[in-house]
Amino acid sequence: MNFPFRSFAFVIVVGLAAVSIMGKKRDYRSQPFRVAVALGESTTAGGTATTPELSWVSLLADLINENQVEPVRMVNNGIGANLISPRSPTYQTSEHPSALERYQEHVIAYDPDLVLVSYGFNDARGGTPLAQFLEDLRHIVLDIKKQTRAVVVLVNAYFLTDFDGHAPYDQAGVAVLQGYNSAMKQLAAECDVLLADVFAAEGQAPWMIDTDGVHPNNLGHRVIANRIFEVLAQNCSALSGKAFQQRKSMKQWRPAREKQIQQEYYDKRKAR
Repeated sequence: MNFPFRSFAFVIVVGLAAVSIMGKKRDYRSQPFRVAVALGESTTAGGTATTPELSWVSLLADLINENQVEPVRMVNNGIGANLISPRSPTYQTSEHPSALERYQEHVIAYDPDLVLVSYGFNDARGGTPLAQFLEDLRHIVLDIKKQTRAVVVLVNAYFLTDFDGHAPYDQAGVAVLQGYNSAMKQLAAECDVLLADVFAAEGQAPWMIDTDGVHPNNLGHRVIANRIFEVLAQNCSALSGKAFQQRKSMKQWRPAREKQIQQEYYDKRKAR
């Protein structure tokens, strides 16, 4: 009768130990980010945000600076109508140089510790074969990791509403973008980098898209920045530095408000 109980107890102990080991959270960066670089296309560059400060890159820098103990230098190297590489079918009509041609100078040369890579949006709409796009993106990501040891975040393809009015970038629909994004999720896991699913964050809400049907408006940029920051906060303890620092000198503020709420409640009951 004792043997089954001992076996059961042993299973519980082993199970708890396994949960403890598996549940240990990986910390991608514990020290404040010094230099961040965003590499991407028109939405990264700012799209139709009404001021530079309202673009997702600037908003993300603000969020990082609100939460880490030292400010980050954010470099926005987005170029409109940019593609992943010269192999892309619409390369000749795109803005040059492509990501593959310029990442050495526009990312690695800055010696960054945070890199945001935002591609797929134009390549999907321009007809770049997915396997070819992934091959070029993989090369860029792995080389950035090798040469900088930066935290790399892949920002997937954004949502848009006008798929037909911007030739030659009129060769994709929602399903194609979702296929690209699914493949980028797998690539992020393969390359051991973070992924910010901004397409999901936008929720396919048309009111987050500008009247041009392509770029996110100010609200869309805010949502994109929030999603990227959320991914960073979940994986980099550096962004908790200011919270712990401020807690040491915190002044109690809740009791007074709570007593006010309670007092108002009982005063109203007495007045009935």
